[in-house]
Amino acid sequence: MEKTKAAKSTPVKPVAKKAAKKNAQKATAASGKATGVAKKATATTKKAAAASKKAAPAKTVAKKAAPAKTVAKKAAPAKTAASKKAAPARTVAKKADPAQAAPKKAIVESHAALVRRARRINRELAEVYPYAHPELDFENPFQLVIATVLSAQTTDLRVNQTTPGLFAKYPTPEDLAAANPEEVEEILRPTGFFRAKTKSVIGLSKALAEDFGGEVPGRLEDLVKLPGVGRKTAFVVLGNAFGRPGITVDTHFGRLVRRWQWTDETDPDKVEAAVGALFPKSEWTMLSHHVIFHGRRICHARKPACGACPIAPLCPAYGEGETDPEKARKLLKYEKGGFPGQRLNPPQSYLDAGGIPAPPLGAG
Repeated sequence: MEKTKAAKSTPVKPVAKKAAKKNAQKATAASGKATGVAKKATATTKKAAAASKKAAPAKTVAKKAAPAKTVAKKAAPAKTAASKKAAPARTVAKKADPAQAAPKKAIVESHAALVRRARRINRELAEVYPYAHPELDFENPFQLVIATVLSAQTTDLRVNQTTPGLFAKYPTPEDLAAANPEEVEEILRPTGFFRAKTKSVIGLSKALAEDFGGEVPGRLEDLVKLPGVGRKTAFVVLGNAFGRPGITVDTHFGRLVRRWQWTDETDPDKVEAAVGALFPKSEWTMLSHHVIFHGRRICHARKPACGACPIAPLCPAYGEGETDPEKARKLLKYEKGGFPGQRLNPPQSYLDAGGIPAPPLGAG
């Protein structure tokens, strides 16, 4: 019986074989599909490779375009060369004006340092202008006070050319006080504002004749009471006719002391007080002459001759004007530039220094 059972069970084997075959066929089919997918992937890869190969020339073209950039880079040295060649000109300009920006900067210094610098400037100017003097012709206090009043709004030269005719006809205060205004106006016409000036000098002369016995007073408080006489005129007369110290704050004086940063005041009385505090009283009159001479000859208002200035190292405004020495020398005036001065009859010391007398009215 056992053999029979075993014999009956043998037919199972063919079934297993069939299943195995089916499984093998399925596996083969699956592998075939996988192979197909792989082939498709390979084809896709080949297509991508082909596409990339076709796209490669564009990259190559881009690479070929790169030399254009290289050309631009090569062109850069030309600019560099031009800038290098232009650089020395800029450097020279900076060297020519080392203190060009200095005028815009205020000096920070103590009062003691300011006093030392101011006094040193005055000493330097005294060496440059040992012949400094009032640039109005006069022979006595009366002539000086009249000439100073007439110098308002005109030049000393024009006054000096006009006063000889005036004093020849009216030599004393009494004479001028009794003068015909129309005749005086005609004489003073070249000085400008001749009607107002005629009224001032006639009124001044009357005051001298009536209140001071025909003599010019030697005190500040008396002088400023005279018609047309202010502190500036009074100090000119006191300092140069009576030998009494005074600071003359005219246009040149006020301009220069502000340029040198001695003071920033603009009112003449305040300028006088501020500058007077920096110097001994005995130096006031000559200080005024030194500063005014320098303002007229070198330190001009519009274009100072910085390159020919003897006090340039002490000046905070150096560089405002011409710094080239040769060009600056061409800006010098009066005896410094070899031209006539403002006085028809200057002091001998001025003539000895090379000064040339001014021509009379109508000459040349």
